[in-house]
Amino acid sequence: MGKGTLVKPGTKVKLEDHDPAYRGKYRKADPEVAEKLAEDLQTMREHQTRLYAEHKQALLIVLQALDCGGKDGTIKHVMSGLNPQACHVSSFKVPSYEESIHDFLWRIHERCPRQGHIMVFNRSHYEDVLVARVHNLVPEAVWKRRYEHINNFEAHLADSGTRVIKFFLHISKEEQRQRLQARIDDPQKHWKLSPSDARERKLWDDYTAAYEDALSKSSTKHAPWHIIPADRKWYRNMVVADVVANTLVDMNPQWPKPKVDLDSYVID
Repeated sequence: MGKGTLVKPGTKVKLEDHDPAYRGKYRKADPEVAEKLAEDLQTMREHQTRLYAEHKQALLIVLQALDCGGKDGTIKHVMSGLNPQACHVSSFKVPSYEESIHDFLWRIHERCPRQGHIMVFNRSHYEDVLVARVHNLVPEAVWKRRYEHINNFEAHLADSGTRVIKFFLHISKEEQRQRLQARIDDPQKHWKLSPSDARERKLWDDYTAAYEDALSKSSTKHAPWHIIPADRKWYRNMVVADVVANTLVDMNPQWPKPKVDLDSYVID
C-alpha cells in the first residue's frame, strides 16, 4: 500500500496526477479497513518499545499539508496509541526572535528526536520553501538554495541514525472548502478558524506549485516523500499507519542484551 504513495527520487511531481479522493479497493465500511489499521498500530507500538529499549536509532515523521489537510487528525488517530514517553510532537509557526536570528534549520535541528524516540513534526523546515516562497518572505535566490540545504540536513540525520519519512496530506480544493465551512457551522470548531484562512485559500495555485517543487526536489532515498490521498480521513489514516509501521519494521530495532548475568542474578 505505502509503496504506491512514494515519490521516487528524481521524479517531477504534478499534483493533478494524484487523486486526493483515491481509496483503492477499500471502502470505509469494509471490516478489513479497521483490521488493517489496528494491526499496523499494534506493530507500531511493539516496535516503538524495541526502539526505545535499543536506544540506537530514532524516527522523524514530517507532516505537511495545505490548510485543513488533516495533520492534527493524523496525529490523533495514528500516533496517539504510542507511548508518550518516547513519542513527541513539535509544531512550527512563525519563528520567534531568537529563532529568526539563526539560520532557518537551527530551530529544526534542536527538536529532532534523540536516540530511541519518535518525533512528529506538524509543519516543519519545509515551511521555508513553502510559506517563505509564496509570501516572498525571502528572495527567490535564497529559498531556491534551501532545497540543497534541506537535503544535506536530512542526509546528516540519516547518517546519524535517524530515519526520516515525510508525508504530504493531499486534499482537493473542494474538500478544503467543505472542511472550512464545517468549522464555521460547528461552534466547537470555531477556535480553529483563523483570519488568514480565506487569504491563504486564494493562494491555492501558488502553494500547489511550491509543494510540487518541494516534493520533486527533496524526495531522497534517505528521506522519502509520500503523497497521501487525504480527502477521505479513514483512508489517510490507514495509509500513513501502513508506511510508519513498515518503516519501523525495516528499522528492525533489537532488544538490548541484559546488563547482568542472568544465571547468577537471584531475587531473594
